[in-house]
Amino acid sequence: MTDPSIPAATRIGHVHLKVADLERAIGFYRDYLGFDLLFNMGSAAFLSAGGYHHHIGLNTWESKDGSPPAPGTTGLYHFAINYPTRKDLAVALKRLLDHGWSIDGASDHG
Repeated sequence: MTDPSIPAATRIGHVHLKVADLERAIGFYRDYLGFDLLFNMGSAAFLSAGGYHHHIGLNTWESKDGSPPAPGTTGLYHFAINYPTRKDLAVALKRLLDHGWSIDGASDHG
């Protein structure tokens, strides 16, 4: 059997999310968290930081106008965005709070 360990320098390339409202999701990641919108194809969009092909993919292929999942169901629970400095993080958090978004369970992922 081969060693199943993954190299320590491995990074997650991107996350792709099914969303109910593409424009709302784009607005959240672009306007509040600061990602650049690279492509909006009508039913899918791709956002990035620093010119990477995409860190976040969004689509409505099977989820347009869908409802949030019921509590206790499976699905993505969490992913972390590591801003380069604490000041950059503070700016993004302030934008979220200024626009009525709440923060639940924030922690320093270093």
